[in-house]
Amino acid sequence: MILSALLTSVGINLGLCFLFFTLYSVLRKQPWNVPVYAPRLLAQGQSQQEGEFNLERLLPTAGWVRRAWQPSDEQLISTLGLDAVVFTRIFVFSLKVFAFAGVVGVFILLPVNFLGNQLDYDFSDLSNKSLDSFSISNVNDGSNWLWVHFCAAYIFTGVVCYFLYYEHCYISSKRIAYFYSSEPKPHQFTVLVRGIPVSSGSSCSETVERFFTEYHPTTYLSHAVVRRTSKLRGLISDAEKMYRNLAHLKLAQSGQRFRRDGFLGIFGRKVNILDKYEKKLEDLEDNMRMEQSSLAGKEVPAAFVSFKSRLGAAIALHIPQGVNPTEWVTERAPEPQDVYWPFFSASFLKRWICNLVVVVACAALTILFLIPVVIVQGLTHLDQLEIWFPFLKGILEIAVVSQVITGYLPSLILQLFLSLVPPIMIIFSSIQGYISLSQIENSACNKVLWFTIWNIFFANVLSGSALYQVNVFLEPKNIPRVLAEAVPAQAAFFIAYVVTSGWTSLSSELFRLTPLLCSFIKRLFAGKDDDKFEVPSIHYYSEIPTLLFFGLLGVTYFFLAPLILPFLLVYYCMGYIIYRNQLLNVYSPKYETGGKFWPIVHYSIIFSLVLMHVIAIGLFGLKKLPLGASLTVPLPLLTLLFNEYCRKRFLSIFKSYPVECLAKKDREDQNNTAMAAFYDKLVAAYRDPVLLSTRYPRSSDGRSSPLLPPSEV
Repeated sequence: MILSALLTSVGINLGLCFLFFTLYSVLRKQPWNVPVYAPRLLAQGQSQQEGEFNLERLLPTAGWVRRAWQPSDEQLISTLGLDAVVFTRIFVFSLKVFAFAGVVGVFILLPVNFLGNQLDYDFSDLSNKSLDSFSISNVNDGSNWLWVHFCAAYIFTGVVCYFLYYEHCYISSKRIAYFYSSEPKPHQFTVLVRGIPVSSGSSCSETVERFFTEYHPTTYLSHAVVRRTSKLRGLISDAEKMYRNLAHLKLAQSGQRFRRDGFLGIFGRKVNILDKYEKKLEDLEDNMRMEQSSLAGKEVPAAFVSFKSRLGAAIALHIPQGVNPTEWVTERAPEPQDVYWPFFSASFLKRWICNLVVVVACAALTILFLIPVVIVQGLTHLDQLEIWFPFLKGILEIAVVSQVITGYLPSLILQLFLSLVPPIMIIFSSIQGYISLSQIENSACNKVLWFTIWNIFFANVLSGSALYQVNVFLEPKNIPRVLAEAVPAQAAFFIAYVVTSGWTSLSSELFRLTPLLCSFIKRLFAGKDDDKFEVPSIHYYSEIPTLLFFGLLGVTYFFLAPLILPFLLVYYCMGYIIYRNQLLNVYSPKYETGGKFWPIVHYSIIFSLVLMHVIAIGLFGLKKLPLGASLTVPLPLLTLLFNEYCRKRFLSIFKSYPVECLAKKDREDQNNTAMAAFYDKLVAAYRDPVLLSTRYPRSSDGRSSPLLPPSEV
């Protein structure tokens, strides 16, 4: 890619960003767009959909930037929770790292690269020069200037590790402080027990009651046995759809309530659809009540067991409960609203098979994704396109067309395909047997991250220059050399990818085009929306992998192609403001994990550093600087030692709270007069919501009340 093609891509994306920012600053001030741009505030009663007209509404302003910047981390924690703050700390960490890297890269490494003559370019016409002239590929083999890159790699590694350690300390302290300041929550006092050995003639509930009363007599409080509710859940889902159809029909004109009952509604006699749907809803409610009455015997050998203290729950969690390690297996309970209830309807064998299917499906998806990668690589090389499609030769010779195709189109196509991956990974994770939505999203986050690293980074790199050297690549000793040859060659593509995928995706996140169009269509065709208002939640499983992947590109190309660093700085600056604005105005959290996504960030950064070191070893070897390659070998070892220290020092804090914190919090609760009311609520906190009531009562004879007694739920 030549410099003018990159500038074309930058110009297109800057134009789109400016357009989205301008439209957002105007549309967000229109009262009818409040459900799109401030649904969280609307749900909390802090924003209104009505207001008097004034001219200021039609003028673009940047006041939202100041409002997004102002809140401190403490204010964000009290308003949004710790997960949101940890998410914003990814931007803070990245800005610190790449601000330092940008200074070193742009003012030291970039001139060294540009003044080399390894590629033998004529630099009189700068706009038509390849971006390779700004990379380390242009430095002469054996040149002493390579020691500048060597020193930069060591210094940069030390700076990244320092900032990473600082963020670990900061987030760990916030996690402990958040725990101390939080009100008593059900999941702090509860564990999930599986593999309950139910004897003949005894129910699962009786077995749990007897066991924990005997072995935890002073701390045991109550339990809630899990039941198989998949059929009932399906009935409730059908009833909800039917209820919505009825609501729309009642608002419709009387003429729209009649249609023929024959083929395609064309033939037969006219019937009242409203009466028909009401009869179906009554039948569904009868089936729901019948299913509820039959659930008393449909127990799963699992139960949520609650204790009178946090320390009592921690003891039950970390100490084996039975002689047989496959029985009375305990694990940490999620928040009640975070429980993924469909999981409990799956048997052990089914879960095991599902895990195997997910592994195979992920492998198949990874292989299939190579198809768009190959297409993208063809677009970055016009000579290949001319061979594949000879009839395009005349069009491709047009300067503007060639610049758009090589500088903008490849990244756009790859981003469109990549947008399909997070929903697929959520589906894969949801059938693996996780007990909570947060665990599902955490697993999906890992899947999306490593899928992105392999299919966007390695697949592009290897398909560009080493796809046909797989037999060489599989030999560990040749990995540094293969990566050193392949990675610098794709620097231009990834610079364009940051601009195209990064900048535009951030501006579209702010503009919220899809919700805006949906809201407009509802107002246009359906009038005022009477459906229940729902506030969206941020998808950490798709957003965090994107941030970490751009971080990997910045770390990897820090000394290879420092031209990428200014574009990354712009990306993280925009992202910091935009996502703070979205968290404050748009999104409401579905759950709170206390910052458990941070270890994913840590391991991704460590992997990026080690990858940079491996490439540096191979590159110094290729550049005929063997001493530099040898002296770089300790760098990944030191990084892995740092990782081991952080794992020992901080990881346990993200897994569970120490006894010191639990005991201190329990002592504070002893003087809390509200604990009696909390214990009463705790008894019912982990009942499956579908067992609590029939959603749509239609009579006053009591038939819609729960058929299971509270003690049996």
